[in-house]
Amino acid sequence: MASSEPAVELELLTKDFSIGLQGLRLRAVDSLNLRIGRGQVYGLLGPNGSGKSTTIKLILGLLEPTVGHCRVFGVPCGEVEARCLIGYLPESPYFYSYLSGRELVRFYGRMARLEGARLNARVEEVMAWTGLADAADRRVETYSKGMLQLIGLAQVLVHEPELVILDEPTTGLDPAGVEAVNTLILSLKDEGRTVLITTHLTAQIEEVCDRIAILDRGRLNVECAVSDLPVNDSRGLLDLSRRTRGLCA
Repeated sequence: MASSEPAVELELLTKDFSIGLQGLRLRAVDSLNLRIGRGQVYGLLGPNGSGKSTTIKLILGLLEPTVGHCRVFGVPCGEVEARCLIGYLPESPYFYSYLSGRELVRFYGRMARLEGARLNARVEEVMAWTGLADAADRRVETYSKGMLQLIGLAQVLVHEPELVILDEPTTGLDPAGVEAVNTLILSLKDEGRTVLITTHLTAQIEEVCDRIAILDRGRLNVECAVSDLPVNDSRGLLDLSRRTRGLCA
């Protein structure tokens, strides 16, 4: 991995979906150009239907672009090497509830090609890092919403990914849970990892993000440093988009 390569680079990224039986096409992502630098916490924002989820799936290699290119640390998205560099927590993850927390993280570690002493060490490290060491032998079905988010982070991090993608990681959490997740995100940044998050919480944007991109109907509306934003927590994301349009470089 060349150190000069950005963590994520999207060039004219476009994704169309076929709808109906008459050859109609829906454009979910439209000529998106974006560069996410290494070691940043980057917010990918926008209203429902703005193209956030499709963009994430393209980065993960779960979808192929109709037009354009997508790379992770210089590696084309979809290649095995690129996938091994990414840890992903979806907004509504499904976990095997009959497994204990430790068994669940071990399972995902094996999927990421860890084994032996290294696997054992990493499982214990991430369980401790997320504060779940004391609950490691409890079944996941007994975990609270906050604990499920933390075990989700543990499985994301077990293989030490360079890029961590978190889709609405604080959905449904109480203030203490939100604060715990934000603290872990900032710890990842301190370790030099790149974190890409989607969120609707302007307070979270202020607390953890270095830069943001706001999408609107598949197009890039705003891209700038959070320090340049005239953020007001009492206003919504669409209003934030309108007020910042053209103000950020």
